Amino acid sequence: MREGKIMLTDSTPLYEQVAAEVRRAIAEGEAKPGERMPLAKDLAKVLGVNTNTVLRALRILQDEGLLELRRGRGITVAGTPERGAVLTRARELVAFARRNGYQPEELIAMIKTVS
Repeated sequence: MREGKIMLTDSTPLYEQVAAEVRRAIAEGEAKPGERMPLAKDLAKVLGVNTNTVLRALRILQDEGLLELRRGRGITVAGTPERGAVLTRARELVAFARRNGYQPEELIAMIKTVS
């Protein structure tokens, strides 16, 4: 992680800036799938933000499928930005299908017919 990349004067929330910085590190190969990330408190110190800000960013990245967080085991890079983007789109598709009355099984069947 590069120091000083978080802009305290930027209108983008700090946790989003932290998440973007971790995404960048993964995309540029600084952190590869399977590797352990520094502890949240250490990332907070390097980035100059509160530990809770880092934890919020890490939870977002966990939801995107980029990181795996395990209590007592630390933070591991779980995927690539591309995998995270596909997972995000999959969640959007599931939400769209639900809003339109489709069940997950029906959506899976549709995906199988087009793949």
